[in-house]
Amino acid sequence: MKLIFFDEYKLGVINRNEIVNISDALTDISHHTPQELMQMVIEDYDNLRSKITETVENGNPIPLDNVTLKPPLPRPGQLVCLAGNYIEPDSPSRGDFNAFLKSPTSVISTKETVQLPEADVTVFHFEPELAIVIGKTAKHLTEENALDCVFGYTQLIDVSARGLPGGFFLGKSWHTFAPMGPVLITADEISDPNALSVKLWINDELQHDFSTNSMARFVPELLAEVTNVLTLEPGDVVSTGTHHEALTAIGDGDRVRLSIEGFGPELAVDVLDPLKRTTWRG
Repeated sequence: MKLIFFDEYKLGVINRNEIVNISDALTDISHHTPQELMQMVIEDYDNLRSKITETVENGNPIPLDNVTLKPPLPRPGQLVCLAGNYIEPDSPSRGDFNAFLKSPTSVISTKETVQLPEADVTVFHFEPELAIVIGKTAKHLTEENALDCVFGYTQLIDVSARGLPGGFFLGKSWHTFAPMGPVLITADEISDPNALSVKLWINDELQHDFSTNSMARFVPELLAEVTNVLTLEPGDVVSTGTHHEALTAIGDGDRVRLSIEGFGPELAVDVLDPLKRTTWRG
């Protein structure tokens, strides 16, 4: 099932390139925020699934072009990102496990704008990533049981400012630095998260074209590593890293699009740099 927020955070399901509003299936859920609604759907999905399916089958579909899409996890409790998690020509060995926390307030939706900060940055990179959405409280997972705690997956662009002194915090957590979604696809629709094609275009030119089977640590192992350090809760997001080989400078006026195999609508954002910097181009 492909869950999606649209317009004023109505929750819907994508069905044959159209959206069906599933609000009628969720009337018993009391919530204060869109994030809380999605979290409660995740936690009670086994009981809600048949009612959601019936609502989709009997609902009135809305063309995707007629709605405004929102991020599926607008404010995840935790947004964990992996660093250096791909085998690459310049990094042929696995290396040490490395991850960081990215500010959840940096999440934006498709068709929004990433605003580059007016800081002394060497270069900006947009990293295309498969992100995991947690479905159950997870602590000290093993590779054998890790996938049991996965509710689904979404698309994420890890925007990165290089050359700042504060490490991952200053480099990764600026406002608008986590474009996400627009679809949250449930785990049952992804037979193998480590066999997906990932593509990213810059101004309609294909830049990244790699497979998640190039990860240094596949999804079960990386979740075991993360939960050895911290506890993940339903609605948290773990982004799995990117293949760095094709990274290129991003600047003012660029349009960046991410598409992961089978996910449906792409994640597309525009880029605004108030300083109109060009020093890293070329």
